[in-house]
Amino acid sequence: MRKTMLACLCAMVLGAAAFASAPANAADGVHHLALQISDNDPQKMNTVLNVAANVARHYGDLGEEVEIQVVAFNLGLHMLRADTSPVQERLKGFAQSMPNVTFDACSNTLRGMTKAEGKEPPLVSNAVKVPSGAVTLIELDEAGWTILRP
Repeated sequence: MRKTMLACLCAMVLGAAAFASAPANAADGVHHLALQISDNDPQKMNTVLNVAANVARHYGDLGEEVEIQVVAFNLGLHMLRADTSPVQERLKGFAQSMPNVTFDACSNTLRGMTKAEGKEPPLVSNAVKVPSGAVTLIELDEAGWTILRP
């Protein structure tokens, strides 16, 4: 009897430890989505924005929260450049109507573009610089976010 109780107690402790080590977002009731853009392709950029809008609308209609991060690096950084973005007007709309969608600009890519162009390219106002787009995606994945590359 004592061994059975001890085994049950151990199972409960191990179960609690496993739950405590689960990603924080698994228990907070908020859905988390990261969208990757790494191509200078207006169609792909629009697809990323369509996915973000559709996911935000879906969970909003259900009364559930969602956080969406668009991570732009490599040639996809053009999406967030104020001088070359083919989706700049849509980005302004997101800034006004979807505060749960954020836009990350890779500083590594920005440094490379600065070196090639002789000056730092301007970013749209709702872009936030991150040290590395790839590292940002890795860290979001490790935190339990769903990563998509539409």
